[in-house]
This record gives sequence, structure tokens and C-alpha cells, in this order.
Amino acid sequence: MEQHGNNPRKLVYAIIPARFSSTRLAGKLLREIAGKPLILHTLEQTRQARNIHETIVATDSGEILKIVQESGNNAVMTSGNHQSGSDRIAEVAANLPAGSVIVNVQGDEPTISPKTIETAVETMLNDDSADIVTTCERIADAKDVISPDCVKVVTDANGYALYFSRSPVPFMREKVREYGSFEAALTAEPGLLGHFRKHTGLYVYRREYLLKFTRLAQTKLETTEMLEQLRALENGAKIKVVEVAESSIGVDTAEDLEKVRTIIEK
Repeated sequence: MEQHGNNPRKLVYAIIPARFSSTRLAGKLLREIAGKPLILHTLEQTRQARNIHETIVATDSGEILKIVQESGNNAVMTSGNHQSGSDRIAEVAANLPAGSVIVNVQGDEPTISPKTIETAVETMLNDDSADIVTTCERIADAKDVISPDCVKVVTDANGYALYFSRSPVPFMREKVREYGSFEAALTAEPGLLGHFRKHTGLYVYRREYLLKFTRLAQTKLETTEMLEQLRALENGAKIKVVEVAESSIGVDTAEDLEKVRTIIEK
């Protein structure tokens, strides 16, 4: 590991939560893409990030555990009772060295860019005030601004999250008045899309903050929007948001799976 002065470089662990059950696409992490299960594509992309010390798959499935271990990679069995990916990775992080950095890479993102992971990790290593670092990307499609499935984020002047929402934020009051609706405003002035950022699912935590966060009770905003990161904001966490250029597709539906297959098989 690279050394900086007298301070050793922090150990960085990528943990991929890999729950077997999925409401919209059954057994999606084991669906085949270009001859191997989806989870192995995510794992291989993550391992290419140059500032990751070790990559671990955290699963509740004996089948996923076996496939990962037979591929020569590291997987651990975790409780089947976890409510979220954060809870699952915290179980693993509790046994990792104090002071380490934990990267939560969603298991269903087989096209995640190693560069995106590297950028988020470097931001955490260079920002002593951040409890969490997460990523966002520009929104290119007006439908995503309106869609509740696309989470939007707004930040302060220093790049720290002010709010995450399924609603269109910021709300463009004068433009909506002028055109009658958000949709009409975005159609008439496509340049307005430049005001919006889509939150993407990569998180980097300080290990100690992750363990603290997963012990906190759910909050009102979190349960209203169904966005776990709002629990951190409501409890005063500093979340640094980094804009990245490389987009990634999370596989939630059969349509997403076909999109990803086309990209990877090319």
C-alpha cells in the first residue's frame, strides 16, 4: 500500500451485498450474462479499482457463496434477516480493522466503472470531514426528472448533500409557472436538465460511521421517501457527493438485464 509521509494508507474494503431474493427480477444475481452469473461481473469490475485492498461478497445465499468462492474470490455468509444492504455490509465490516474505509458496491451493477469506485474512494481519503461519500451523474432524459424511481440529489456549494428525493429537486417554480408543468418546461427548454443530478448507488463509509449508522433508528424522512441515506442526513452526517462521468445500469427488471447483456456481450 502507498504511504503518505508517516501515515499509512488506510485499508479500503469493497463489500458487495448479494441478497438472493429480489422482488422484481427473481434470482437476478445468478442470471447469466456472457457465460457467467451477473454477480461475478460486478465482482470483477470492482476488483479492477486500483485503490481497493480487498473485495468481499456478503450474501445470504449458499448458492451465491459457492459460485463466488469457486471463482477464486472472497465471499462470506451473512444473516438472512437484514433489512438493507447497509446492514449486511456492516455485519462484515464489524470484523474488519478499525479505521478502515468500506465501499458498498451494489451487487446488481455489473457495468459499474472501476474509475467511479476509485474517484469515490479518493474523495473519502482526501476529505477528513466526510462521513460518507456517494456518487451522482447528470440526467440526460427528462423522464428521469419526473420518475420517482430516479433519485435526485441537491448539494451545497462545497458538494455536500442537502437532500435526496424521488421528487424533482430543485423545483423550478418560475419555469413551471411559465409552461404549466415540469414536463412542458423540460420539453420547451431541454437545457434545464443541466440543473438535475441523479443519485447513483455507490457509497463509501468510514467503518466506524457505518457501524454507528446501522444502529440508528429509522427516521421520518427516510420512511416517507423510502431512502435510507436520509437517515444519515437527519442525524447530522456529512455526505460528500461526487459527480462521475461513467454511468452504470442497475439491473432491476428483465429489460435492464437485456440492456446490460447487450453492452457486455459487445
